[in-house]
Amino acid sequence: MRDTIAGALNTAIKAQDKGRVPTLRLIMAAIKDRDILNRGTGKDPATSDEISSILAKMIKQREESAKLYEEGNRLELAEQERAEIEIIRDFMPKQLTEAEIRQAAKGVIDEIGAAGPRDMGKTMNMLKDRYAGQMDFSRASSIVKELLQ
Repeated sequence: MRDTIAGALNTAIKAQDKGRVPTLRLIMAAIKDRDILNRGTGKDPATSDEISSILAKMIKQREESAKLYEEGNRLELAEQERAEIEIIRDFMPKQLTEAEIRQAAKGVIDEIGAAGPRDMGKTMNMLKDRYAGQMDFSRASSIVKELLQ
């Protein structure tokens, strides 16, 4: 995944794509920050799963910013944030639909024998391990909560 993003950055630089280059540089900087953090704790460089979670976090930050810009009547900035979201999404794995999230949650609940709301943490941790970067965990959380009640 790292090589794909680096290749896209090089292509965008050569094509002088002023819309993509800054966003791709931000992505590469976030990955490099994670690598440095991992090196400080004796871990390997960021894996594809970690990169996926970095990208998901970047998308969430931009969604929140776009919402705030809209509330502040700064539509041009909100549109810029949404354009960055689309660029970042190009590198994300396919996102699961709500039905697929529900099916995955049911599978994990059955597998670990979760019986009630107190097993929610265990269920969410397993989902995060298996589906990092592939699902919206806030939506998954509400589905798991509903299934465990």
